[in-house]
Amino acid sequence: MEREKAWALLTQYNQDRFHLQHALTVEGVMRYFANDLGYGDQADFWATVGLLHDLDFEQFPDQHCVKQQELMRAAGVDEPTIHATCSHGWGLTGVDIEPTQEMEKVLFAADELTGLIGAAVLMRPSKSVQDLEVKSLKKKFKSTGFAAGCSREVIQRGADMLGWPLEELMEKTILAMRSCEADVQSAMEALEA
Repeated sequence: MEREKAWALLTQYNQDRFHLQHALTVEGVMRYFANDLGYGDQADFWATVGLLHDLDFEQFPDQHCVKQQELMRAAGVDEPTIHATCSHGWGLTGVDIEPTQEMEKVLFAADELTGLIGAAVLMRPSKSVQDLEVKSLKKKFKSTGFAAGCSREVIQRGADMLGWPLEELMEKTILAMRSCEADVQSAMEALEA
């Protein structure tokens, strides 16, 4: 799916600044991981999956990853993209689409973690992920009162699914967010202009 069409589909169902920023962040994170893990030839696909993974969440939070399948099929989205985007709801939203591909496991693992990292960044004087270290993030992870909506269990399950230590997932996701932070900020500024 071309990037412009994916963006048009996303913004058809999402207008909230937070949701759009999250979609852009996960898009960049997934592109980073595709390149980092040796799937550079599939980077556009990984990025599209990241961009569209929460397509239905803003309007249909109680049917997350269920309604999305219907919306995507109606828009002519291909089945691999539907499977990949919806697999991040496995065991969480009543969706029985298990993440089986490495890309799907990365999405499952990194999606929730980007939220925790984003919350940690807001607490920093710089308001940037560029100077966030794993040590600091681990403290936030252990503090269950901090960003309580970010499920530590899901993050840990994602790391386990990938066969990575939690610290490695944190480090790689921080690096991924560093790689796209400026692009996400520029895109958000353009939206608000």
